[in-house]
Amino acid sequence: MKHYHFLVHKPFGLLSQMTSGEERQLRKKRFLSQLYDFPEGIMPIGRLDEKSEGLLLMTTDGKLSDAINSSGIEKEYLVQLDGLISSKEIEQLSEGVCIGIFGKKYLTKPCKVQLLKITPTLPEAHSSLRIGRHRPTSWIRITIREGKFRQIRKMTAAVGFPTLRLVRIRIGKIDLAKMIPGDVTPISINLESI
Repeated sequence: MKHYHFLVHKPFGLLSQMTSGEERQLRKKRFLSQLYDFPEGIMPIGRLDEKSEGLLLMTTDGKLSDAINSSGIEKEYLVQLDGLISSKEIEQLSEGVCIGIFGKKYLTKPCKVQLLKITPTLPEAHSSLRIGRHRPTSWIRITIREGKFRQIRKMTAAVGFPTLRLVRIRIGKIDLAKMIPGDVTPISINLESI
């Protein structure tokens, strides 16, 4: 059976799923199916929450999806924080912080965190984010090898700096490159190519 794979630059405000069985209750929600005429059986490999943006891999190959999700592949994000983070909190994040996952405490694994001195060049932030209205912001680059539910948002909140904007720019060897929000690119991938 032939499988299909895609790179997607998920825009802000879209759910990382194709549709919902509860369309009537979720009429205002937007789904990945609005971006492209995807083949039947397509699924996201990992997720980005509705308010997060950036690189999403899609596949019709469930075995590949499971292999990638369980392999500990690096995922790199640019994160805009509410407030000016210091080296102390960056060190805490990189060593691991305690967050809640479905009602249980979880200590995140060590990861790479770097303060960005220059604001990254990204598409304009969605107007509903209201960034920088009340106090200054800072940017970090964070690379993790796990992907718990809303993990990065919970990590930055745990050290006192809520995430304002979250953009995934890389999964393994695949990066967002010049894609703009809403772009969908068919690709060929396997576990070795990621």
